[in-house]
Amino acid sequence: MARRTGESLPRALERKYARLVSILGDMERVLVAFSGGVDSTLLLKAAHDALGRGAVAVTAASVIHPAWETREARDIARAIGAPLRVLRVDPLEDRAFARNPPERCYLCKRKIFSRFLEIARSRGIPWVLDGTNADDAGDFRPGMKALTELGIRSPLKEAGLDKGEIRRLSRFLGLPTAAKPALACLASRFPYGTKIDKGSLERVGKAEDLMRELGFGRVRVRHHGAVARLEVDPAMIPRLVKADVRGKISRGLKKLGYAYVALDLDGYRTGSLNETLKPRKR
Repeated sequence: MARRTGESLPRALERKYARLVSILGDMERVLVAFSGGVDSTLLLKAAHDALGRGAVAVTAASVIHPAWETREARDIARAIGAPLRVLRVDPLEDRAFARNPPERCYLCKRKIFSRFLEIARSRGIPWVLDGTNADDAGDFRPGMKALTELGIRSPLKEAGLDKGEIRRLSRFLGLPTAAKPALACLASRFPYGTKIDKGSLERVGKAEDLMRELGFGRVRVRHHGAVARLEVDPAMIPRLVKADVRGKISRGLKKLGYAYVALDLDGYRTGSLNETLKPRKR
């Protein structure tokens, strides 16, 4: 593997990456489901290096994805040298999805990846790939059921690469996503059973844009009706509660339509709304 930075890799990680390239090389032609996040960027880079023009990318653009994610995905794919197609989809057309059941991610993944498979078949591409990694089995992830049903391959997981190893490989290869915060669609900001609509999605997206403009890179604005529950990196909480910053956040989010702005003292964490699905310890 060609080194792009001064960092060296452990032998075990070099072997995992070689395994990843080997898995991809055996596929000959692939379509990579590409979000521009850390996982799918490493996957697309490896696929492009292994297969050249045999690796293409497709990004789903919709109301549940902030527009800046699509722009970044275009820029990253261009830098890698892989062709990218942007597919416009609207998950809200599915009333079951809009009702926001715990299986919401299954419904969305099933719809979007079915479209990806149609694109792949129309181009004679035998494999559709996603960026699931070896760490992704630990949380409640109904979307993985859809991927299994549709026959989607997850080469990062097959190679045994976890999130930390993916970030380290990304740094080694000089990828711009090495330290990028985890991505999740805006629908994940709504408690299960809370109806999802376009206006609320736009409100959440604008609220998180405001938080990022104020310097909170890792942030989730959880939508609880009239209440915005903020999750930020615990180390950033002291800065958030300073009067001037707190005032800007409160005024900004209330201008967007929230009546109350609350701070989650446990801080930023992925999948926090899944905590309501787990039995509570007494």
